[in-house]
Amino acid sequence: MDSDAMFTDMAFELPWERYAPFNLVMHGWNEMVYDDKNWIGLNTGSFLLRNCQWSLDLLDAWAPMGPKGKVRTEAGKVLTSFLKDRPVFEADDQSAMVYLLVTQRDRWADKVYLESAYYLHGYWGILVDRYEEMIENYHPGLGDHRWPLVTHFVGCKPCGKFGDYPVERCLKQMDRAFNFGDNQILQMYGFTHKSLASRRVKRIRNETSNPLDSTKDELGLLHPSFKATVKVTNVAAS
Repeated sequence: MDSDAMFTDMAFELPWERYAPFNLVMHGWNEMVYDDKNWIGLNTGSFLLRNCQWSLDLLDAWAPMGPKGKVRTEAGKVLTSFLKDRPVFEADDQSAMVYLLVTQRDRWADKVYLESAYYLHGYWGILVDRYEEMIENYHPGLGDHRWPLVTHFVGCKPCGKFGDYPVERCLKQMDRAFNFGDNQILQMYGFTHKSLASRRVKRIRNETSNPLDSTKDELGLLHPSFKATVKVTNVAAS
């Protein structure tokens, strides 16, 4: 998961059974990648990768375009000439992944799942200003445009020199996203942020002087059912 992305739906459960035959899950669309060869047909900001030899082999094939300097610059030219609508700039991991899947489809594609049913990558520019609307109309656990699993601050580089957006705007919206996710935890203990723009919290329940004793885990975050396992022990008859 990229350092500029954060989980904003604390109750969403990933459809693990869907991914049983696959080794890599990314947000994306098959048509945009394999048919259109579009450099934004998938996003590598956050993905699921199985711990296996196939994944190690993929990383080995993916990495050569990464070294900073001449290698990355020249690789960028290759990617721009091959991929649809890609601007001229040095190689990036997302374009390199699209290139790899298209040019070596027979080797990789059958183990790659491109997910679009929920927001494994949610672009912050169309989400953060709508948080209050989401709170009013929807609830955690949806994972999609109604309540995104991940909010990803693509183009924000507050620690770098060259970002696509003003640093002040990025930092402000990052605070809102953090507080949006944080509220889902705080509310279990009877608290919430005064607003999504504020780090200060206020009490919303007064049942007890010790809020830790009156936790209301309505979202099932403390003891989610999907984490519960039953151990079956076969005892041979003596």
